[in-house]
This record gives sequence, structure tokens and C-alpha cells, in this order.
Amino acid sequence: MIACSLTRRMKPARPRRRTDAADNFNQMHKGKTIMTTPISKLTQKIMFRTVSGTMLRTLNLALLSTLIVATPLLAAEKPSHHPDTQPESSSPALVQEVREGTQKYVNVNNAVAAGYGPFLGCVAGTDHGAMGVHYVNGTLLGNLTLDPAQPQALIYEPVKGKMVLVGVEFILDSASWLAANNNTPPVLDGQVFNFVAAPNRFNIPSFFELHVWAWRGNPQGSFVDWNNNVTCEGE
Repeated sequence: MIACSLTRRMKPARPRRRTDAADNFNQMHKGKTIMTTPISKLTQKIMFRTVSGTMLRTLNLALLSTLIVATPLLAAEKPSHHPDTQPESSSPALVQEVREGTQKYVNVNNAVAAGYGPFLGCVAGTDHGAMGVHYVNGTLLGNLTLDPAQPQALIYEPVKGKMVLVGVEFILDSASWLAANNNTPPVLDGQVFNFVAAPNRFNIPSFFELHVWAWRGNPQGSFVDWNNNVTCEGE
């Protein structure tokens, strides 16, 4: 009698729902924000639209928007006139075009007013030379501008609290550029861009770049990345 009563009171166990990898993932990360790209507290995301406008690419740059707004007025120094640091009069046409087109940015405050902001601090080579401090324009990065007078980055050398314009860098998101240009790498006035694959030291997607030392002579060449006539010692 007791056995029959227990049998009637006991309900059959409900079959356990099967879980798959997706269920496990959802349970593990329920209520959490999933980070797929490492982001430090000094970086923000700048979104790049592809040609179709339906997909976005992310380039991590150091507080560009904030820096552009918050950067105080800085002392500007005229480019050095030491004979060893000036571009030669016989420099390639692109060097002269960039020099003419960026004349107004000799004063770093004009660069800030035009939308440029400092990125990464002063970049020095591991064994020789340096690049300097890159002031990057997020708008020009996003619209794939390729114009000698509108480089994506202006490069300054810090000298005793002042910023001296030494060169520029053209930077193009590789996937966006190739999609918009039939998979043809960028060329500016005969100068082919360098390709920097991801992952890279800047923790950003792959890109094309070209340095032009329009305001500081480079003994290794006007389009070489590192310049032995540039230093970060004055930072």
C-alpha cells in the first residue's frame, strides 16, 4: 500500500534539456560584455565605413576625438635650417608638393584646429632614428583621402617643449582601400605605399602607409620610415 502511494506521488523526472556549445557560451557570458579586441583605457574606437556603407571596420587610435578637443595650445617652433636636416632642392616632386600643401601646419596649433590630434607619443626606432609624434586626423583616415596637402598624419619632433614639423604620413585602411580600388595598392605621384599587416605594434587592422620627410632631410631617403635626423630626446 505504501509502495503504491509513493508511486502515485512521485512524478516522472523531467528530461534534461540538451545544451550545445551556443547555450554554454550564452550561459558563460550572460550579462557580460564580450570584448573581441583588446582596448586600453587610453584608446577609443574610430569606425571606418567600407564602400558599400553596410559594414564597419574599427581602428583603435589613442583618444583622437578627446585629444582634438582637449589639446591645449602648444608652442610651435620653426623648422630647423641646419643644412644637414633640410630636404634638398632636388627632392622628388612629391616632397615639394607636400611641403607646399602643409606649410600652414608648421604651427602645430593650426594642425589641432584642423582636426589633428597626437597619437602614441614620440616614436623612436629600436636601433636607429625616429619618426616623431604623429598628429592624426580621424576624418581623413575614414574617407580614404589621397592628397599631398591632406596627409592623414603630420609628424612633429618635440624640441624643448615645442613641436617642430618634420614630415607627414599617409595612412589608408587596406581592406577599405582595396575594396574601393579594384584590389590595386595605393600610389601617390609614383610612390608606392608600404603594406603593414595585422597584427602590428599599433594593434590596428592592416593598412598602407607612406612617410614623406618634407620638412626634415632624411639621409636614407625621403620616403623611408625612420629618419636619423629626427629624435625623441626632447620629449
